[in-house]
Amino acid sequence: MTAETEALLSFIDRAVSPVHTVLAAEDFLRAAGFAELPWAAPWTLAAGGRYFVNVYGTTLLAFTVGEDGPLRLAAAHTDFPCLRLKSAPGLVREGYGVLNVEPYGGLILRSWLDRPLGLAGRVALRGEDAFHPRVVPVDFARPVVTIPSLAIHMDRKVNEEGKLNAQTDMLPLAGLLGDAGEGDWWQAALASELGVPADEVLSFELSTYPYERGCTLGLAGELISSPRLDNLTSVWACLRGLAAAPVEAVPAGVHLIALFDNEEVGSRTKQGAGSLVLADVLRRIYRTRGGDDAYDEAVASGFLLSVDVAHGLHPDHADKCDPAVRPVLGGGVVLKQAASQSYAGDAEAVAIVRELARRSGTPVQDFVNRSDSRGGSTLGSIASALVPVRTMDVGAAILAMHSARETMAAADEEALIALVRMVLA
Repeated sequence: MTAETEALLSFIDRAVSPVHTVLAAEDFLRAAGFAELPWAAPWTLAAGGRYFVNVYGTTLLAFTVGEDGPLRLAAAHTDFPCLRLKSAPGLVREGYGVLNVEPYGGLILRSWLDRPLGLAGRVALRGEDAFHPRVVPVDFARPVVTIPSLAIHMDRKVNEEGKLNAQTDMLPLAGLLGDAGEGDWWQAALASELGVPADEVLSFELSTYPYERGCTLGLAGELISSPRLDNLTSVWACLRGLAAAPVEAVPAGVHLIALFDNEEVGSRTKQGAGSLVLADVLRRIYRTRGGDDAYDEAVASGFLLSVDVAHGLHPDHADKCDPAVRPVLGGGVVLKQAASQSYAGDAEAVAIVRELARRSGTPVQDFVNRSDSRGGSTLGSIASALVPVRTMDVGAAILAMHSARETMAAADEEALIALVRMVLA
């Protein structure tokens, strides 16, 4: 395993929820010389400064401020498909304690069965001021629940049909309660985990995550198998690209990464790519550099790299790919294009990325959807509609996208980092 792959897997290990993704990103940025700015207070920026701002706990923007120069941006998302606990999750079924959950994003349900699952997110506790509850990140940091399959002896058609209902078939088993399953056993269990009285727990945002570390596989160890490759591969590439420049040599202009939450559910939230977060942060930066005119001029000549995973050709389902454009694992960074603009990009944006890739020796390949199927989308088109900057969607090719565990080529992450670095450094 290369040092780059080990660094990626270590980051993924920590990033078990959007909250923890942001916390891990903050630690990385602080170690690289970035200072935190308050989201809800005035900023003072210095030339040559390196900064980050935490937005509502699950979105993070980081940037460098150099002398006069271009606006260069890269964006990714901190969230991933999972099962999230509902507001009253503790159920008792025949003496079993199970959790009431709902899907977050378009996850492949069957991939979550029979796995050891952790729980992570954040909990809001009673504070002195009602408008400012005490919010604490929570990671049980151990296997807590599992979703058992029904035995084939009781479901003889499982291999022919196998359809799962998210409400009736996907409730995680949390324990054997027996006659002790009276009252709000979940509230008591959560309070015990936090070491606080049960009545101090006011609310929570908690999700399941596969409690299994990523690994390399393949005859030469050339593949990576891991949870959350979508989209922590891109988050990691953005962090590595922004921090590549030495502290004493911040590049000219404004170079910024935006790590948004809620892409998997449409981005239309206060901290998503469909909000004004990016525009507001850029305006605050450019007020220190000449006002709104400086912002407008920078956007008009700027460039955004929207970084999210791409579909690689599946060896058992090659017919699902376009007949001519067929990206493969190990083939380099994927340039994603769609006539519908579900992926952002135009001829000039494609040309920019191709030339940057040529100059850095980074391999690239293309992706388009089959004309008879609707593909996915990402945050590039959404963000660039609010901040009208030329944008290109790129990413690393993976298999089993939105599964509890996905597969990619290790070399593609290194290529992705190299390309993001060309934009940001």
